Amino acid sequence: MRDALVAAAFRLFLERGYEQTTVDDIVALAGVGRRSFFRYFPSKEDVVFPDHERCLADMKEFLATGDDGSEPVGRVCDAARMVLRMYAENPTFSVQRYRLTKQVPGLRAYELSVVWRYERALAEYLRGRFAGRRDGTLRADVIAAAVVAAHNNALRSWLRSDGHGDAGATVDHALGYVRSAFGSPPQAPVGEGLPEDVVVVVSRRDAPLWRVVQELEAALGRG
Repeated sequence: MRDALVAAAFRLFLERGYEQTTVDDIVALAGVGRRSFFRYFPSKEDVVFPDHERCLADMKEFLATGDDGSEPVGRVCDAARMVLRMYAENPTFSVQRYRLTKQVPGLRAYELSVVWRYERALAEYLRGRFAGRRDGTLRADVIAAAVVAAHNNALRSWLRSDGHGDAGATVDHALGYVRSAFGSPPQAPVGEGLPEDVVVVVSRRDAPLWRVVQELEAALGRG
């Protein structure tokens, strides 16, 4: 019934316009009563965004059950990709909604409120991961905003193309900027990536020079 209500609503929105369509029109076309509509959707605006509540809940669960040893910026980027997958599940519907939202100021405002909730979910996770660090809250909020901005820039580019192309690759490219700016690069083992003729010697800062030379000669096989 939920899907039937969404289908009926968008059929009428496309035929008559959003403002000209009432809840009574939607339930009449779907063949259900008003009570059935409000059992699934608190308002007419909510029928335009039927999947965001589920996606937001899934995102929060994903962040809450994540391994605390994971790299936090990479984790929130993975969480943002869940929103992309929701849009990519039904490109035709997503493109129709994008066009409708551009035409109706009230829907644009509603969409902004939804985006803000996603951003807050990412920021709250990062605040927990950065707790106790200098500027931890500031860093969390800035990174969350950057992730949402990068994701939405790529998502809208894909929607403007009528859902053509590889949405995942487009979003990955955008999120790569965030990871390069704020993420922690993997640490290579000592000596990895150095030329074969380079020798690295680790010594105490207060070690006498003769001891350092002795350790170097031993490393070179001359001791």
